Amino acid sequence: MTLLRRFNRIFRPDGRALIVAFDHGMIDGPAKGMEQPAATLRQIVTGGADAILTTYGIASRFAREIAPLGLILRLDGGGTKLGAMDGPGAQFYSIEAALRLGADAVAVSAFPGSPKEEATLETLARVIDQAHAWGLPVMGELVPGGFDSGPEFRTAESIAVAARVAAELGADWVKIPYAADFEQVTAGCYVPAVILGGAKKGSEATMLETIQAALTAGAQGVAIGRNIFQADHPAAMTAAVAAMLHRQASVEEALELLNKEIGD
Repeated sequence: MTLLRRFNRIFRPDGRALIVAFDHGMIDGPAKGMEQPAATLRQIVTGGADAILTTYGIASRFAREIAPLGLILRLDGGGTKLGAMDGPGAQFYSIEAALRLGADAVAVSAFPGSPKEEATLETLARVIDQAHAWGLPVMGELVPGGFDSGPEFRTAESIAVAARVAAELGADWVKIPYAADFEQVTAGCYVPAVILGGAKKGSEATMLETIQAALTAGAQGVAIGRNIFQADHPAAMTAAVAAMLHRQASVEEALELLNKEIGD
């Protein structure tokens, strides 16, 4: 029951979640949109996000700003952009640390198909075992081949395998890339799947069209970072995505809302 209560702090009664990823500072430092976290975090809350995926530092220093949101604490990392970033990554924080911060869930990445496959899956499984002992849900962020992998790992087939592996290890939901034929992913994954956003590319309409396609194919939410916190108006972008997830707004309606929010 404790796990379910915490899960419901992230996923609304409609079964969907708008998670804003705000953990990029662990790799990129003061990235655009993250230089002064408090102001951006307030905009994310105003826009109607359901939860935030973030770091120990943000969660502890900006607890007031993120209090209205479900809190997903990233436990792992793999180095900064100043280094080679070619290791398997490591678990930096414990379940007890997450609970002390009031986290509603924790997140760990894994990279099936990469040289880091075994080590990262082992970390994910260990965290799931430890977290579930305390009634704490786990989001598995599964990226086939790793973040710098080639197109052969960005197929629905590869993503479907990665998502199912996370479910089999006990993840409560998965954060995964989007690909064409995404129905193949959701059909074979028996836990909720949310799509990751990745780097900003293309127009707002392109991003919203991708979200719509993923929802139509059975995704149950998004975990988007840079496309929200690096937007010219993060609150407006958050509101547009929230309307698609929770009010079944079309891409055109979301764009109208985005433009209206910016105009106001």
